[in-house]
Amino acid sequence: MVFLIWIVLFVVVVSFLLFLPAMWRRAILERYSGGRPVVCPENHQPAVVNIDARDAATTVMDGRSDLRLCDCTRWPERANCNEACLAQAIKAEPYKEVAVKAGKKQIYHLPVLLAAFVAWYVGAIWHSHYLFRAQWMQAVGLTQAQVKQMVWSVSPQLLTAAICLLFAYGVAWLLAVSHKKGVLQGVLMSVLLCGAVMAMSWFGIARLPHELFLIEAGYAVLATLTVGAIVGGLFDKLVMRPQ
Repeated sequence: MVFLIWIVLFVVVVSFLLFLPAMWRRAILERYSGGRPVVCPENHQPAVVNIDARDAATTVMDGRSDLRLCDCTRWPERANCNEACLAQAIKAEPYKEVAVKAGKKQIYHLPVLLAAFVAWYVGAIWHSHYLFRAQWMQAVGLTQAQVKQMVWSVSPQLLTAAICLLFAYGVAWLLAVSHKKGVLQGVLMSVLLCGAVMAMSWFGIARLPHELFLIEAGYAVLATLTVGAIVGGLFDKLVMRPQ
């Protein structure tokens, strides 16, 4: 139970710390996305250009200001121009329909719910008498009666389910922010989030008994891989679509 409380607290803290730069990046992407009308300095004719929004997000967050174009209606014939219209493009208002399309992100809830349920179910089996309940009881120092009461109590089950759900949404959110999908990308994001949580909560985790640490670490690895594979692999496949 102490381990679960540590995980909840640090998942919340890490999510908050990741939320701030992600929102900053999102604001930059929305600021520089979309086609923009300009007057070409070479022929003084109207043109439409696109600022490289992803490069702009990286550039601005690094403290630099060297923006660049990624497309123009005069390209590829004039793709080697000096981009003298960039100042106009920065000041111009983007076409709304293009800006909305460029900044769209989506989190699909069914894969998240499925991943959270599977992670919770794996945890129930992992801590059952079929696998590691006896070792877990000995490491925690609980009796059979106390464990039986915990198993049939609602609060621990809800807490575990909430952790799994929060972690699954964290993985889905990282995939949406980075515009990634697929099993490999889901596993990578899941490992990244789990590693961040573990790193920030290492002081509390390191104080756990060695045997308890091995049991919980094994479950954490299995749950991390499971959540990442399901959320990433089914990212836009298992979707509730309007009729």
